[in-house]
Amino acid sequence: MTKHSSHPEIIKRLKRAEGHLRGIVEMIEGERSCLDIAQQLHAVESAVRAAKKTLIHDHLDHCLDHAMGEPGQDGKAAAREFKEITKYL
Repeated sequence: MTKHSSHPEIIKRLKRAEGHLRGIVEMIEGERSCLDIAQQLHAVESAVRAAKKTLIHDHLDHCLDHAMGEPGQDGKAAAREFKEITKYL
């Protein structure tokens, strides 16, 4: 796997979500309301989902385009990989 231009932004998003998740644990330990906790969990879920989507789209834009366009590359292998990664969308 190679590093893509989107990776630093994805890392930043995931680290932010990680900190947010630690805050949620503190909320639970501090016996905050379930509504507040559920709202914060939803925010973390959304952040992780967005990071995943960005990663997958970046992979499709760069890695699979590259695999399909290179002479001698196996288009069937790229198609299999495409099918495999899209199940995570």
